[in-house]
Amino acid sequence: MDIGIDLGTANTLLYARGQGIVLNEPSVVAVQEGSRSALAVGTEAKETIGRTPGSITAIRPLRDGVISDYEAAEEMIRHFVRKAVKGRRPRTRMVVCVPSGVTPVERRAIVHASRSAGARAVHLIEEPMAAAIGAGLPVSSPRGSMVVDIGGGTTEVAVISLGGIVTAQSLRVGGDRLDAAITDFVRKEHSLLIGERTAEDVKVAIGSAWPVPGEEERERATFTVRGREKVSGLPKTLELTVAEVRAALDEPVEAIIAAVRATLEECPPELSGDVMEHGIVLTGGGALLPGLDLRIASASGIPVFVADDPLDCVVLGSGRCVEEFDSLHRVLGRAERVR
Repeated sequence: MDIGIDLGTANTLLYARGQGIVLNEPSVVAVQEGSRSALAVGTEAKETIGRTPGSITAIRPLRDGVISDYEAAEEMIRHFVRKAVKGRRPRTRMVVCVPSGVTPVERRAIVHASRSAGARAVHLIEEPMAAAIGAGLPVSSPRGSMVVDIGGGTTEVAVISLGGIVTAQSLRVGGDRLDAAITDFVRKEHSLLIGERTAEDVKVAIGSAWPVPGEEERERATFTVRGREKVSGLPKTLELTVAEVRAALDEPVEAIIAAVRATLEECPPELSGDVMEHGIVLTGGGALLPGLDLRIASASGIPVFVADDPLDCVVLGSGRCVEEFDSLHRVLGRAERVR
């Protein structure tokens, strides 16, 4: 069975040939201290974050889009693949998405972990290329297409033409950095300590990058957070406003905009004209941040669109490669192959 994998910092998605997306679970492993044996993987393990006793640790094997804990990552991939194929061992091909800025060492770690999960051949494809394919952009045509894929650990900005990446920026800023920015803001401005799950809830509920026309009621919304007061150590409740959260997110959002500008500056003039005409496409979970498309459009002067299914674009792109190996040989030919 051929499988496409979006090995994400926050979530891992699997696409099985002929079946579509068969798995979407958090990239988390709960392990027993000392023995390092996995007690839970995926959704079950995520529920333990911030709630585990001293003998159990919840690990996120990927940080900034690459493997930071090889053993946990190998166990996670093996578990997900077995769950997706229902016990059958895949002895054919895997297409695994990786950030465009990964080092050779990081690439080898991903390949070895995938091979340990049972793959005979591992093809690595860069995430912005997979995102563009999944978003339905004409990656094989001579027309320039620009995609901004904002994942949990990285933001990938690329201009694509004739089946290859012409220019790209890989930024270690994504959903995790947005969550951390909220955590830091609440700690500095309100002396309140909150966890990453609470910060993510705040981001989803009232986070935004730019005021969205027609959503004036949302601009007046607040969100109640509960945490531990830094000085006294006692529990405390706080009401956060939309304006406060937007201010907290300003720094990582500006970093994403700077990467978009840098990519445009390096883009050949002919392709710049194509991007100006057809716009920039946002994919990944970060594309769902309200007002982000408007803010990037205002800063770049180029129309910005959110893909129809931004969360699944990368895995759908890898899945299309799995389904159409022959017709997408140029894209896969540029990817690393290990047998």
